[in-house]
Amino acid sequence: MPTLCKPAVSVPEHVVTMEQTLEFAERIHAGKPQLSLALRLIRNTGVRKRHIVQPLEDTLRHPGFEERNRIYEVESKKRCPEVIEEALANADLRARDIDAIIYVSCTGFLMPSPTAYLINTMGFRYDTRQIPIAQLGCAAGGAAINRAHDFCLAHPGSNVLIVSCELCSLCYQPEDDGVGQLLSDGLFGDAVAATVVRGTGGTGIRLERNASYLIPDTEDWISYVVRATGFHFRLDRRVPGTMEPLAPVLRQLGEDHGWDIGDLGFYIIHAGGPRILDDLSKYLNVDPGVFHHSRNTLTEYGNIASAVVLEALRGLFDAGTADQGATGVIAGFGPGITAEMALGTWTAGAPDRERRIA
Repeated sequence: MPTLCKPAVSVPEHVVTMEQTLEFAERIHAGKPQLSLALRLIRNTGVRKRHIVQPLEDTLRHPGFEERNRIYEVESKKRCPEVIEEALANADLRARDIDAIIYVSCTGFLMPSPTAYLINTMGFRYDTRQIPIAQLGCAAGGAAINRAHDFCLAHPGSNVLIVSCELCSLCYQPEDDGVGQLLSDGLFGDAVAATVVRGTGGTGIRLERNASYLIPDTEDWISYVVRATGFHFRLDRRVPGTMEPLAPVLRQLGEDHGWDIGDLGFYIIHAGGPRILDDLSKYLNVDPGVFHHSRNTLTEYGNIASAVVLEALRGLFDAGTADQGATGVIAGFGPGITAEMALGTWTAGAPDRERRIA
């Protein structure tokens, strides 16, 4: 079965703290009717700090959508290769061993996809499949894992590279005073992450089953409004309550696989905010502490969109607490409202070097 290997994650050098976030929100949006509510929501996120690609004062200025997208192109091309090299090393593979690249991002747009740049500059084979995912938002990290799993099942022995490049700070809108946009100003951070799903061999999570689910008639609950100034984030106040309908879906996924979703060895969950994790622990009847890797990601980096599940997964690897045969779940949630879920078992299998020798 395909194995999800240890991710590599990098965050930019510029840091914005919770205190700085509250200060600039009060300064820039002073007197706006939604400010008091937004400040309270930001304080409740549990985010201690976030990392951003530009200094804070540059981030707070809006140079125009064209310039912001140019910055995305420059920064993504600068930051992705090093993370990819680390992910390949973690999987004990080289660029030429990769058969498909899945690139996910909802914070910048390039055509051709950045996969073309990576293939041309990093030694990937020219017959490498390109699979860009641009419109699943925070759910795309889970979707990328699932599509990599599917690819490896369809093409036995193949290896798939996943790259997530989320520069959320480039979507800051200083003139937008909606609660969803204001909350996002204090919640989202920037990060680049990468991982490999190996078709054979490798240490990590042996992927066994995946599923997707769309909550009906919720497509406008998380969305972008695209204007001349770029992407304006919209968040419905009902979003934090989505774990109530999604928990039974997760439970059924476990039952279909013969597992009790409330009694697993590890949980890698997209931390869109603290209530998501609190509610999920309640509806799955699990100790809130089982989500500590997700909570750590939220506290230290904020919501880094599709990179959240990869960063939380890295925490699992670094902790070294997963025993051989431990069962677990990975789940990402995002626009739609969409859930992308995977079940897997921890394995410390020996690397398969046949392809590298060849």
